[in-house]
Amino acid sequence: MAKEVDHIGILVSNLEEATKLYQDCFGATIEKTETIPERGVKATVLTLTRGTKLELLEPLPDSNMARILEKRGEGLHHITFEVDDVDGELSRLSELGVELIDKKPRPGLEGMVAFIHPKSVRGVLVELCQKV
Repeated sequence: MAKEVDHIGILVSNLEEATKLYQDCFGATIEKTETIPERGVKATVLTLTRGTKLELLEPLPDSNMARILEKRGEGLHHITFEVDDVDGELSRLSELGVELIDKKPRPGLEGMVAFIHPKSVRGVLVELCQKV
């Protein structure tokens, strides 16, 4: 079961400009920035004063994420729930008939992650994250 909202993912066209915007407007601080080639993004995790996290995602050229940005534009990309056991949650959700994007967890920015298809959760892309 989900423990809490871990972070909210936001797709942006320019990571540097978006980071500055969230810093200036909302006092966010940079926790980490990494390029994740297998996910087709450069990502920055920002933290707000009470610990809420935002993950800004800038697509790498010619990636699936670049095509999503071109088609849908900037904005909310996903919401992430922290779980204790991603494998167990995927099995449980599959038994409930939930459509999964990932059948097995994969490495993410802060641990092992897997995505649930938006069709199964009222149009919202949901990521499950097990911190390591």
